[in-house]
Amino acid sequence: MNFSTMKQARGAAKITIKFKSLMRGTTLENTYRSGEKFETATIEKNNAQFTYKDEMGNFFFMDSESFEEVMVEAKLVDEVSKWIAEGMEISLIFFKGSVIEVVVPSNYIYEVVETEPSLKGNTANAHTKPAVLSSGAVVTVPGFIEQGQKIKVDTEKAQYLERA
Repeated sequence: MNFSTMKQARGAAKITIKFKSLMRGTTLENTYRSGEKFETATIEKNNAQFTYKDEMGNFFFMDSESFEEVMVEAKLVDEVSKWIAEGMEISLIFFKGSVIEVVVPSNYIYEVVETEPSLKGNTANAHTKPAVLSSGAVVTVPGFIEQGQKIKVDTEKAQYLERA
């Protein structure tokens, strides 16, 4: 949400506000008089655990408090789907009873399921290599990381942080 205020010589100030639709993702720009009231959005954040993904690409989560199953369409999970691992605790953002966003933890521990083997004697320089994680994401890791090890990853920057 962005806004700007215009004060005129006479009369009340006008405020121009640019909104983003939580349901559609579109933006809308409106102008209001100073002091005009409007309804604010009520957003809920619930913790949930990832359970499975169906053949249609939809993700299913179990609400941590009510234990109810929540289905989230693939298009809402698209950007973060590579970071979602089995049993992961995530946050579901609700607006008017519908999920509008899936938030994964900023740091999470994954298992390296595939990477090239470490080369002996290659410790003089900072050798890096790609590694496939248990969630399916690919990150660049230092040369000493081997398949089967657990590593901590920054999911926002897609970067290796440390061994776990």
